[in-house]
Amino acid sequence: MEPAISVRGVTKTFAEGSGAVPALRGVDLDVHTGEVVLLMGPSGSGKTTLLSIMGCILRPTSGTVRIGGRDVTHLSEKQLPAVRLEHVGFVFQAFNLFSTLTARENVELMLDLHGVRGESARQRAGELLEQVGLLDKSETFPANLSGGQKQRVAIARALAGRANLLLADEPTAALDSATGRSVIGMMRALAHEQRRAVVIVTHDPRVLEFGDRIVHIEDGLIRDPNDSKGAARAS
Repeated sequence: MEPAISVRGVTKTFAEGSGAVPALRGVDLDVHTGEVVLLMGPSGSGKTTLLSIMGCILRPTSGTVRIGGRDVTHLSEKQLPAVRLEHVGFVFQAFNLFSTLTARENVELMLDLHGVRGESARQRAGELLEQVGLLDKSETFPANLSGGQKQRVAIARALAGRANLLLADEPTAALDSATGRSVIGMMRALAHEQRRAVVIVTHDPRVLEFGDRIVHIEDGLIRDPNDSKGAARAS
């Protein structure tokens, strides 16, 4: 089966000359639909850089990235937004919700980018908010939502585009233990029940049980290809 995303020989170096800093040193990683991959490692190990390259936000210095079987490595800056819009959903630590829009309107904004508007968008946004347990908060502004509720809205917004690849950067960092586990549990359910590929960058040891695979990265390299859950399929 073709991976949802395949990374091969990816390197990333920031700056140039004597000040060059290698962030990634040749990473291979496949992520398949229906699985949750936890990407873990110390600060500065390259986790967020790798996630950004997987989401077509950063370009690798070398290597290739294939999403849904398509090589996206050398696409133009004009082509990349369409790839992100069609294939990738992002969930961030800081939620990144628009404060002047209600929960429903935040979700509708993503639907609008996909050409879904009016009553159809309103209905679909309601379905997504119901899916994350927040239908009753549809008309609530972010300032009046808890951290966990904001993150659930962010997940609903990410799902609005029907992306088959969900990338999350420290999604539990701003949440208490119970709420964080609930959010990660929801992402696991999305992977297993809706066949999404989910990659989560995290430092949080409380969420280890929710990962189908744990991939450790250190000094820009994937380490320890085996963990307590079995083989970490990194190629």
